[in-house]
Amino acid sequence: MPEPLPPCITASTPEELAAHLDLPVFRGRQLRAWVFERGAESFPEMTDLPVELRESLPDRLRVTSSEIAERSGTHGGTTKLLVRMEDGALVECVLIPEGKRLTLCISSQVGCPAACAFCASGLRGLDRNLAAHEIVEQYLLAAREAGGRDRITNIVMMGMGEPLMNYDAVVAAIRDLEVSARRITLSTVGLPPQIRRLAGEGLKLNLAVSLHAPNDELRNRLVPINRRHPLAQVIAAARDYFHRTRRDVTFEYILIRGENAGEEHARELAALLGRGHLNVNLIPMNPVAGLPFRRPPWDEVDSFQKILIAAGIPTHVRRPRGREIDAACGQLRLHRLH
Repeated sequence: MPEPLPPCITASTPEELAAHLDLPVFRGRQLRAWVFERGAESFPEMTDLPVELRESLPDRLRVTSSEIAERSGTHGGTTKLLVRMEDGALVECVLIPEGKRLTLCISSQVGCPAACAFCASGLRGLDRNLAAHEIVEQYLLAAREAGGRDRITNIVMMGMGEPLMNYDAVVAAIRDLEVSARRITLSTVGLPPQIRRLAGEGLKLNLAVSLHAPNDELRNRLVPINRRHPLAQVIAAARDYFHRTRRDVTFEYILIRGENAGEEHARELAALLGRGHLNVNLIPMNPVAGLPFRRPPWDEVDSFQKILIAAGIPTHVRRPRGREIDAACGQLRLHRLH
């Protein structure tokens, strides 16, 4: 049998690192700080550690457990990273520039169990949850790619997977990121018990809830989990999240031609949401190979937005970024090694 790999810093607490190395706990804290706060990639960079310790560490520890397996880029600057975990599992994360902002879209699972009808991530189901350190490492790897932690202005948990179906690991990762919660948005298809639990974590994250339909009959078909958690429950939990955190909630709505993008759907959605501390993000469907859905023409998108705005609902249209490299919303896929 192959020798077990040494532990990695990102997956260990300061106490675990200290015990493994037979050192005081403050050394464990130093090691974690070098990786999480300063973005160190190697032990020689950790200059406040004794030289003898630094030289001995490569045989006893790893800095991280994952690596970038592939990069894809666009002329607009969007970069998709294929990240390989130590067991060979592959996930995608995306760096999206827009003006002075650089947003990182992170995955929380290998594949996705939600099986939304229009999304590539769930086409082949769920392989496994990501551990907290594997979620964090996407950020660390992307920060190096971008030229430093300070370059990334926003983080969105909108990649592969349903974050609230991997609740404990996602919350632990968010705490380890040590990034202001106001800069982090968590996107969910709508799991009311977990949304209410998240409201009590004290994190005050931005919450984005994926609706994609204004009634239960249509949403049952597009977002199958709606059969367990219908719209009324989802919206009530989202409103509770606002009242407990004072963070506005964004409702995301992918517009699909001939399915949910008509003016009658817009009016029904306006009546469903009403007014309050909420926003709507309209996302014209991004093409996914193997699926029959298409985006509506831009005049239909414009009409849909105008109806919501006229009803007093702040509404924005999310323009596609990274579509040519399958990095836009709904296009991230599960890769399996053969």
